[in-house]
Amino acid sequence: EGKSSRRKIRSAMEWAVQLYCDSLADTKEGKTAIATLHSRGFTDESIQKFSIGVAPDSWSFLTDRVLDNDDRIETCLEAGLLKRKESSDRVYDAFRNRLMFPICDETGSPIAFGGRRMNEEDEPKYINSPETALFHKSKTLYGYCQARKTIQDSRRAIVVEGYTDVIACHQAGITNVVATLGTALTNDHAAKLS
Repeated sequence: EGKSSRRKIRSAMEWAVQLYCDSLADTKEGKTAIATLHSRGFTDESIQKFSIGVAPDSWSFLTDRVLDNDDRIETCLEAGLLKRKESSDRVYDAFRNRLMFPICDETGSPIAFGGRRMNEEDEPKYINSPETALFHKSKTLYGYCQARKTIQDSRRAIVVEGYTDVIACHQAGITNVVATLGTALTNDHAAKLS
């Protein structure tokens, strides 16, 4: 109650990160996700460091938890966690059956998600959160909060293509690595890195 829209979105994102991380441990999709991550060489330490989770294969995993509160529904819609079907006004989860990569700001607070398909037949391969009051793709770098100190100390930054590239590099001890979010490197990205 009484929180600004930005603070509500931030709270919703923190809530969703926790639910997706919990799902990694206690759902059938979580078991599949962990096996997938391990098969790609990711350690439990990296999974935890980057707060990787899983969105269960459900249209209402998050929706069911907020249906009794219109304010929470609106916040989740603003945050891009839920979508509304215009023809029926029905609300449903934006991410289903996907590995969930939280995208964080400079302080490490989650502001968006990247969701990678679990089923190779699902399209598209990746879904990012929409732009919100907190999240702007052209200004955000994945892994920045984890890489920031090393970038400052080494005065070098390595920019790679995606989430898993960042995590693999950090896991290998190369920790001044970040990724753009499906965009070319922008002036805002360069300014942040400099």
